[in-house]
Amino acid sequence: MPGGNTRTVLFHSPFPLRIVRGQDARLWDADGHEYVDFLGDFTAGLFGHTNPAIADAVRSALADGISLSGHNRLEARFAARICERFPSVDSVRFTNSGTEANLLAITTAMATTGRRKILVFDGAYHGSLASFAGGSAPTNVPHEWVVGTYNDIDSTSALLDEYGSSLAAVLVEPMLGSGGCVPADQEFLRLLRRRTRESGTLLIFDEVMTSRLAHGGYQSISGLEADLTTLGKYIGGGLSFGAFGGRSDLMSVFDPRQPGSLAHAGTFNNNVLTMSAGLAALDELTPEAADELGTRGDRLRTELNLLCEESGVPMVFTGLGSLMTVHFTDRAVHCGADVRGADQELKELFFFDMLAAGVYLARRGMVALSLTIGSAECRLLFEAVAAFIERRRPVLSGIARQQSSAAP
Repeated sequence: MPGGNTRTVLFHSPFPLRIVRGQDARLWDADGHEYVDFLGDFTAGLFGHTNPAIADAVRSALADGISLSGHNRLEARFAARICERFPSVDSVRFTNSGTEANLLAITTAMATTGRRKILVFDGAYHGSLASFAGGSAPTNVPHEWVVGTYNDIDSTSALLDEYGSSLAAVLVEPMLGSGGCVPADQEFLRLLRRRTRESGTLLIFDEVMTSRLAHGGYQSISGLEADLTTLGKYIGGGLSFGAFGGRSDLMSVFDPRQPGSLAHAGTFNNNVLTMSAGLAALDELTPEAADELGTRGDRLRTELNLLCEESGVPMVFTGLGSLMTVHFTDRAVHCGADVRGADQELKELFFFDMLAAGVYLARRGMVALSLTIGSAECRLLFEAVAAFIERRRPVLSGIARQQSSAAP
């Protein structure tokens, strides 16, 4: 493998950890070090590492054969459960990743509108082939992208004025996930909903991450409904999974009984392991469990931000519910440029200090709580952050002075 790596986000110098085992909320590396897993596989590991219901579901699927070469008894049940859970999804199709789900949602929009342009936002990540941290990445598929500024009402309105009649879709995360856990302002999302309806443009909500924020996803708590929704991560119970769905009139273009329907193949789209694990996962994330996890995350983020404020350091944790990211800045964080404007080297230092304290999170400072994270684990993270602040105060103070002098 190039660099010994097949998943770029996990690489870090001087060498990445080799994780050999997981149990509930804990991980062990090849050297025997134990960590509390605050990363949760970038939101896919919502249920911890040894959830018995999901393990039983996988074993049950294995017992009846894996590659069955046809429709199976699980996929329709799983699809029905997803449509029941997410009100804006009348019909759904499965993929193997969030990347595939987003690309196919875009394809659906272009096929049904006859248009080619897609409005996305700086800092967004819609998969490895649709990434917009600082513009359009060279690995992106060659669509006609229009890149706007997240949460900027005026500039987004101007883009919608200019391109509205030629936009097939607006693709947006209700919270920038990989881009720094930056929540969308409600006014911003309402603008997108209103203007897309006016122009015949489809609104696609990328809920690959935010669907965990409530039993019915972000849309169920915002009161907004997208035309198409993409899903992934935890819904597959920790196995490879993605899905896209929405209004039945849009999704009907994939109905093979209809003349001229669109083909959507994929050997593992309906694989029995994911279908079985996904059904068990939906049972595990009850409305009460989703609410409790969100409350726990909100409380932890509030406590961490109060600690940073009282310590007088340029640190802030942004996010919603069980998702958050640390930023080393004393300025507000509203968009991708604000995330990049924070000190990135301090994130690296924070990552290694957290590892030394037995806390495993993303190199970029992202935290995703699992259902197995309790009050004791949250206390461990809080105390590790407090120790970091005290230990690195001279560096943090220097960053604060630099940012102050650079302010316009």
